[in-house]
Amino acid sequence: MSQEVGSTSNSAVASNIATPNLIAILAAVVALGPISVDLYLPAMPSMVRIFDTDIEQVQLTLSAYLFGFAIFHLICGPLSDRFGRKPILIAGLSLYVVMSVFCALAETVEELILFRFIQAMGACCAPTLGRAVVRDVFPPKDAVKALAYVASLMALAPVVAPSLGGVLVIFGDWSLTFWALAIYGVLAILLVIFFIPESLPVKQSLHPARILRNYGTLLRSRAYMGNVLTSASLYSSIFAFLSVASFVLIDFMGVKTEHFGFYFVVIVVGYIAGNMLTARVAYRWSTRKVFGVAISLSCLSSTVMVLFCLLQWYQPMLIVVPMLVVTMAVGIILPKASAEALKPFPEMAATASAMMGFLQMGAASLTGWVVALFLEGPPLPLALGIFGTGCSALLCYLLILPRDSSHDGRNSESLNEG
Repeated sequence: MSQEVGSTSNSAVASNIATPNLIAILAAVVALGPISVDLYLPAMPSMVRIFDTDIEQVQLTLSAYLFGFAIFHLICGPLSDRFGRKPILIAGLSLYVVMSVFCALAETVEELILFRFIQAMGACCAPTLGRAVVRDVFPPKDAVKALAYVASLMALAPVVAPSLGGVLVIFGDWSLTFWALAIYGVLAILLVIFFIPESLPVKQSLHPARILRNYGTLLRSRAYMGNVLTSASLYSSIFAFLSVASFVLIDFMGVKTEHFGFYFVVIVVGYIAGNMLTARVAYRWSTRKVFGVAISLSCLSSTVMVLFCLLQWYQPMLIVVPMLVVTMAVGIILPKASAEALKPFPEMAATASAMMGFLQMGAASLTGWVVALFLEGPPLPLALGIFGTGCSALLCYLLILPRDSSHDGRNSESLNEG
């Protein structure tokens, strides 16, 4: 092994900084991701009128964000495994702040689409490196609980963000949401600088062949890909909803803009409940049991949503309540899948986290775009899209995830040779 070793070993780092305070701070930083999506959702219908465009163009501001969020994972992960978590986090968040200002000043929807894409390149550093820090400092048996608590605290952001976004739209306009994101980005930078210590255990090479070899190792691992693809499928259901939620609830069902956030609270409660179930109980369950419960909940609730739409029962709660169960399923599966996927790869945790983020956000972006493409009024395309994500998760679970995924890891030490 010719790579440089950090000043502390994994165990020493864990004993020094794996604290409840660190979990809360990481959650605040990682929350930048969902806030960047949820805060401006109430403004999307008004943006159609202000920019004199159509729903599909405005929805592209979300899809472009998700696409940029997905792509840059593949870059920020290896950079962090070489240069450390903090410098890459600070650089990414700085880019995010600058692009948030540019978004606020955009004069056309095309400019906003471009700036959102670049903004996401900076934003993706937060969840990618947040997961990596958890993997760095917590023992594998505690990582599931730590990730679940981070996700639960982070989920408070979507509770507040849509309501705050609705207020900003009422008392100002859509651009205020991006000024608010810029302020939050500055606060996140300060948290990283003063409260998140460097946790990189071993510096990795940035040689392109080594990076490709690392990604190849991840792609060949059935345990890794089974965990990632199954969870990515269910995760996409959330963005199927996010991409058209404001149009379905506000434009089609007549929900007032200022009340939009209250419906979001119901959905986020489901996600938090799923996280807490995993943190308290499900972290002791086998991977396949956790996945089986989550997929069953998602498929059943999305089937009910499709039935309501076919019967033309168009009431907000008939969309929101089934969606609550779907987000509960996502909350159950994500912490377990993340911990199990990263467990065999301690020396390249950021790279493994980056590939996970790329596949998750890539699937989410594509799903959101497809649902928005077919939505013309009634929410049946939304219900079918969410049903499709559950079916996709079931196929990944049955065909890819090993029967005993705990034995499909590998010794990552070989990645550090040469």
